[in-house]
Amino acid sequence: MTDNGPRLVLLGKQGAGKGTQAQRIADHYGIVHLSTGDLFRQQAAAGTEFGVEARRYMDSGELVPDDIVIGIVRESLAPGGLLSGGWVLDGFPRTLQQAEALDGAVDDDRPVDLAVNIEVPHEIVLDRLAGRRVCEVCGRIYHVNMPPRENWTCDDDGGAVTQRPDDTERAIDRRLQIYDTETLPIVRFYATRGHLEVVDGVGTGDEVFGRIVRAVDERLASTAR
Repeated sequence: MTDNGPRLVLLGKQGAGKGTQAQRIADHYGIVHLSTGDLFRQQAAAGTEFGVEARRYMDSGELVPDDIVIGIVRESLAPGGLLSGGWVLDGFPRTLQQAEALDGAVDDDRPVDLAVNIEVPHEIVLDRLAGRRVCEVCGRIYHVNMPPRENWTCDDDGGAVTQRPDDTERAIDRRLQIYDTETLPIVRFYATRGHLEVVDGVGTGDEVFGRIVRAVDERLASTAR
């Protein structure tokens, strides 16, 4: 393990729990947790060329093109950038082109240590996402099996807790199809480089977190020999 902490990529279907686990991993190893959205916002706030371009697409509700996403990540990986030390990436890379760009952008002596794929069966992901409800004010996540205390209003700020339009079963199925098309090649990309670890994502958050930490620690120990 390097002085700056591990460099990790977290993969998995929507609803696999990547965001929650990524933050726990970051806290555990003392590294930076950044999603693609975080990178966009921070680069936009810094006024970088790619950040300004990304904001233009986000403000219009469009997907940010690969070349801009890759440019932002390259800037963030530069010496002194947001990702110049240890990190866990959540939501990037999303395409094979992005994975190849990340692989080429990191320092030769500081490669991606491990890509962790949180594997969850389709039916469980469907249940998690279809049952998910979100506060319209603060974004706190609930589930039909774990609702807020009173009348579907947020326990924190009283905001309405509703289902997101993209959490219907039809929309979820479509997103999972896109995952199979775009993200599975990334899984194979890291597997062929010997940088992939598949972790069972079924169980409590603590159980899944424990599996991820064991996988990361074993990889770091093996590379330190």
